[in-house]
Amino acid sequence: MTGDAAPGSHEFRTVSSREIFDGHVVRLRVDTVSMPGGGTADREICGHDDAVAVVALDEQGRIALLRQYRHAVGERLWELPAGLCDVDGEEPLETARRELVEETGLEADHWRPLIEIVPSPGFSTERVHVYLATGIREVPRPEAEHEEADMEQSWLPVAEAVEMIFDGRMINGIAVSGILAAREALARP
Repeated sequence: MTGDAAPGSHEFRTVSSREIFDGHVVRLRVDTVSMPGGGTADREICGHDDAVAVVALDEQGRIALLRQYRHAVGERLWELPAGLCDVDGEEPLETARRELVEETGLEADHWRPLIEIVPSPGFSTERVHVYLATGIREVPRPEAEHEEADMEQSWLPVAEAVEMIFDGRMINGIAVSGILAAREALARP
């Protein structure tokens, strides 16, 4: 780096931006960004709606988990109930309530924010709001379609879900973050 600027003090400015693709789930663009020491670099950005995930915990201390096929990685992954914040004007908490019903047929009486994460900050704008839901009860679930019609649902004790993280059976980053955050939150008075 040239100049007298201290590390961490450069102001990264977007000099130009061009849209490449605007799809149903993602938008792709290339931003030209000012770099430390002069010059610019192109950065490919995947614009993605924010999302929510829910750690639904029943009275027995078990977490509702889903196993869903994810085509991008060609695997069935263990995940938390989750979904996109893609309804205009809907707050993330309302999205979380809606997604929990749609994906699991569950409602919760008590909701609390756990964490907020950016799963892929190197290229994606997605921000995920993770909630802890308790006071769980079953309700009718809407008819599922596409990959959701093939989802497997299980209830696992928190300790077993954590074990799945550390032995490599659960690799979805949002689930890993949410479950570990829930374990920590539940351990605090």
